[in-house]
Amino acid sequence: MPRVAGVDIPVNKQAWVSLQYIYGIGSSLSQKILGQAEISPEVRVKDLTEEEVNRLREIIDKGYRVEGDLRKEINFNVKRLIEIGSYRGSRHRHGLPARGQRTRTNARTKRGARKTVAGRGQKRGMAKK
Repeated sequence: MPRVAGVDIPVNKQAWVSLQYIYGIGSSLSQKILGQAEISPEVRVKDLTEEEVNRLREIIDKGYRVEGDLRKEINFNVKRLIEIGSYRGSRHRHGLPARGQRTRTNARTKRGARKTVAGRGQKRGMAKK
């Protein structure tokens, strides 16, 4: 398996799909990188020569922020928002959606599993039938 940007990319997939295994590279960026390296996107990674793999490595290392550096930058951005006390930072701090989504219903992924609250459901004083 060729190692690009610290990630083992799969050999049996097409080159444009394999590059997406690197954090920070999506489909359009992988196509763009392969265009710069002058490699056909449909070619399988196992069919690439060592020179082509080195060209890919070089383009990604020099031109793009991926993997650890990108994760670090994103974490610093979130920490900065929290430190300056912005609205978005407070939403991050409390584990709520930061982009204006509703939370009265939905937002289960961000808020976690439901917490049962006493006094909800059956009305008080009502007898079961």
